[in-house]
Amino acid sequence: MIARSLWSTGHGFEVRPEHVRPPSRHQIVVRVQATVVNPIDAKRASGYGRRLLSLKGAGSLPRVLGNDFAGVVGAVGPDVRAFREGDRVFGVVPTGPRGAHSSHVWVDARWARPAPKEASFESLAVLPYSFTTAWRAIEGIGLDEANARGRRVVILGAGGGLGRLATWLLSSWGADVTAISHASDEQMCLALGARAFVPHDVDWPRQLARRFEASLNFAAWDLDARLTGCLAPSALGQATTVHPLLENFDRNGWSKGALASLRAYRTARADMRRRAPHARYSWTLFAPNEAALDALVAGRPELPIGAAYDLAEAAAAFAHVAAGRPGRAVLLP
Repeated sequence: MIARSLWSTGHGFEVRPEHVRPPSRHQIVVRVQATVVNPIDAKRASGYGRRLLSLKGAGSLPRVLGNDFAGVVGAVGPDVRAFREGDRVFGVVPTGPRGAHSSHVWVDARWARPAPKEASFESLAVLPYSFTTAWRAIEGIGLDEANARGRRVVILGAGGGLGRLATWLLSSWGADVTAISHASDEQMCLALGARAFVPHDVDWPRQLARRFEASLNFAAWDLDARLTGCLAPSALGQATTVHPLLENFDRNGWSKGALASLRAYRTARADMRRRAPHARYSWTLFAPNEAALDALVAGRPELPIGAAYDLAEAAAAFAHVAAGRPGRAVLLP
């Protein structure tokens, strides 16, 4: 059997054939029906993160990118009991030597979940990477279903993919969410469960100062210190997914990149703790998380799909994401 895989070369994209090998003991092979170009993929296609991600075997180009998949199990490893051939599944591929932009993926069975029959492959494929990242940000500041009820949480960038999912999740846990985003996102954020909405172009740091028990930054690194000002003295903490860690290593090399990142992190954490002495501060990175995948199966939030493309149309899919057009770009292998 021959697979079709999308290779990002740094100068463009190539669809290459390759043989489908058997799964290892704990793997399944999935015949992919839908995968996704996320913002991180659009950046990595130009080499972003290459130095630090090389520690995971994922730094150099050309490379098959992508983390999300939805499809049908084509083969199972000898130690896999949760799935059988023909099962509908969705899940996430860890960032590593090979991604999900292919007609077939090889993935540890831990990172796949049964796909609900009534859900389309496209609607499922857009969720795992973004939801897992949002989950890890929430987890990083000590929030969970057991302690979130009634907590005042402010989300900067609530209209983006991560922000929508975090708003939905925290609201479903009973948190009191205030969403900050473009004015056009207000009704969407309120429909997802936010108790209040603040347009990003008003003076929200002054308006929201020292009111919140937790904050999440999904918008921009240069707004991180301003978001910290929204925390109450007894706050749990702040998490950001838009920190400069990967960029620092790309720009400055190993030693200077590590030093620049350490200084930026410590400065931001110190600024936060002057306002909230016992708060946690977290720079969030994606990694697969079984609890997050379980929560996806149980709740199934939604993200909008902007357009769907064949692998041969990859350049258009990546351009869609790089330009910040609405909705996720789905690849149909």
